[in-house]
Amino acid sequence: MWNTAVHAEFIHDHADYGFETAGVKFNWRTIKEKRDAYVRRLNDIYENNVKKARIDIIRGYGKFTADPEPAIEVDGKKYTAPHILIATGGRPAVPSDSEIPGASLGMTSDGFFDLEELPRRSVVVGAGYIAVEMVGILSTLGSKSSLLIRHDKVLRTFDSLISSNCTQELENTGVDVWKHTQVKKVTKSPQGLLDVTVASVVPGRKPTEEVIRDVDCLLWAVGREPNSEGLCLDRVGVRVDPQGHVVVDEYQNTTRRGIYAIGDVCGRALLTPVAIAAGRKLAHRLFEGKQDSRLDYENIPTVVFSHPPIGTVGLTEEEAVAIHGKDNVKIHNTSFTPLYHAVTQRKVKCVMKLVCAGKEEKVVGLHMQGLGCDEMLQGFAVAIKMGATKADLDNTVAIHPTSAEELVTLR
Repeated sequence: MWNTAVHAEFIHDHADYGFETAGVKFNWRTIKEKRDAYVRRLNDIYENNVKKARIDIIRGYGKFTADPEPAIEVDGKKYTAPHILIATGGRPAVPSDSEIPGASLGMTSDGFFDLEELPRRSVVVGAGYIAVEMVGILSTLGSKSSLLIRHDKVLRTFDSLISSNCTQELENTGVDVWKHTQVKKVTKSPQGLLDVTVASVVPGRKPTEEVIRDVDCLLWAVGREPNSEGLCLDRVGVRVDPQGHVVVDEYQNTTRRGIYAIGDVCGRALLTPVAIAAGRKLAHRLFEGKQDSRLDYENIPTVVFSHPPIGTVGLTEEEAVAIHGKDNVKIHNTSFTPLYHAVTQRKVKCVMKLVCAGKEEKVVGLHMQGLGCDEMLQGFAVAIKMGATKADLDNTVAIHPTSAEELVTLR
């Protein structure tokens, strides 16, 4: 869907590049059908691969039993093994109707994929990457969109450069960002549309209350919850934290010998490739005798498919200062307009920040937002993982004319 939204952006630039595109129309159902067919095809491929590997698929809801040795019960039948892995993932969190009356009238990112038509009026609640991605897609494709955030910026756990720039870019592209705002209640009109009552408490101003009317898509993106309840983990002594995440050590061991956990259910680095990598490392340790095999959770590259996309890896400036001390951290920034936009009326800047530490200026963080930053990140993430210094980047010949060359010409 992000690629679809990117097409919509490029259509605005066609005239500047000499193409006549009058009368272009967008059909949500066309891309929905193609997307759904692609997902079904992937699901079939994965299931066939599992069968080819001679893995038995047991369908149902499993839970641990109270037997002396760890066992799983599914529909009355018990299964046991020397190694049991918990990889149940997580789900989007939704406020209860007791917290926010009418909250259940909204949907989550899961429900987004069931939409049959592009909503005319969308309200997205949240300031994390899912909220940013969802509201970006909806707005870019033509839905009048509002983003409700509790503070003054999105992505507040990211580097300050990214948090500030992404917030500004959302506003630049037409998203109505309601800052210092929370939903108070949601009601449904006789026409089936939603009225969303919100309260804004801007520091230094009087609190205000308003109603966003005729909303046909209210999307909650206020965090995720682990799928750990109902597993009866207490029966086998597997500890969870107050939020329900399974507690593991650096080797994915739970507090019960022979039971392991990976992925979102552990609550750390909630990304599919992270779970895959952790699973592979665990398999190497358990079945190939590689006793030291474990996933290194430092310097995990992350992309946010915003508009424009974000690429980030390593420490934020704030984290680097806290770890290394302000005098031992050096920051290199740049902001520019990519060559693509040299001839377009639509201007979208690219921002980049290198965070370096120590006398050797080891690169400990890279944060950027701009055209192509999603694809650009992987190679630089390898370099940072290998311990690259600012001098290593300086000694690399630039590829001109690209945005990536800015990272090896920073002064």
